[in-house]
Amino acid sequence: MPLSRQQKEELVESYQKGMAAAPHVFLISYKGISVPQVTELRRRIRDVGGTYAVVKNRLVLRAIDGKVLEELKAEFQGPTAVAFSNDDPVSLAKTLTEYAKEVPALEFKASLVDSQTVEAREVKEIASLPSREELITKLVFLLQSPITSFVRILGALPKQLVVVLDQVRQQKEGSE
Repeated sequence: MPLSRQQKEELVESYQKGMAAAPHVFLISYKGISVPQVTELRRRIRDVGGTYAVVKNRLVLRAIDGKVLEELKAEFQGPTAVAFSNDDPVSLAKTLTEYAKEVPALEFKASLVDSQTVEAREVKEIASLPSREELITKLVFLLQSPITSFVRILGALPKQLVVVLDQVRQQKEGSE
């Protein structure tokens, strides 16, 4: 059943608010993927804070006109799905890459990460990066390490002072 003009306008508006405004977008060819597989993929993407949508190419081209996503205009041919996120591109890329290993029919067409065009083959490199949480943990550890060492040194000074004073006392007692 064809879409009415109003439905098309609503779709264009939702595309503009969602994927066209998102800084992290992955274009996927879903040809050959079954409905249960797509449902599982949607669930996994939702779990990492992303959104998955099968799009109508002509309507998307209207929605992305003048937006950063317009750089990927040539990729909107054939069956196209879009996974996008406003938060963490690494976890979304990891999820998509892991799922592509399980379902080889899933193919990357192109992507946009931090509003920069990334080729499909580079998505695996993005997926190999540590997640945001891992990077924050490493940063906190690196910032905390010098402070911890300083506290240990400060804690050792009184102990060493007591040891030195005890040795001085022993020397005085031994010389008397």
